[in-house]
Amino acid sequence: MVKNEMDLRFDARSENEAFARVAVAGFVSVLNPTLEELSDIKTAVSEAVTNAIIHGYEIYGVEEEELLAEKITEGLAVMPQVFLHGRIEGDVLELLIRDEGCGIADIEQAMEPLYTTKPDLDRSGMGFSFMEAFMDDLEVESVLGQGTTVHMKKKLGTTSWIEQEE
Repeated sequence: MVKNEMDLRFDARSENEAFARVAVAGFVSVLNPTLEELSDIKTAVSEAVTNAIIHGYEIYGVEEEELLAEKITEGLAVMPQVFLHGRIEGDVLELLIRDEGCGIADIEQAMEPLYTTKPDLDRSGMGFSFMEAFMDDLEVESVLGQGTTVHMKKKLGTTSWIEQEE
């Protein structure tokens, strides 16, 4: 049975969303996922990481990043981080994506399709809906002022190449 774990920590910058997707894709490759499974996982990771950056830390774009960079340079702030933990046990992928941002006041409302706190930024409000649709299990925990953890699981339908060789 395949068992593996990984931990990543990266700056809450929008360009790191792609890094997180690629890292998880590489990590899960040992399970030999189908293209559809891989696409589902990458989309769910993308949505969770984007939520952490846009909503958890409220970094929307270049202007906010530049303001934050000035504060960091002046010693008035530190770059917020996104934490990603991955675990594989057997044919199950488990992912935890965590921020230490503002938290979610009403998780149930936030998970409603089309609900967004940032309509001015063309946010669709479908992030949690996509995560639910593409993963087998989704749990969201949040504490105001302390951050949010998104916990996702997906059972992959194919046998890993490691087990095929044994």
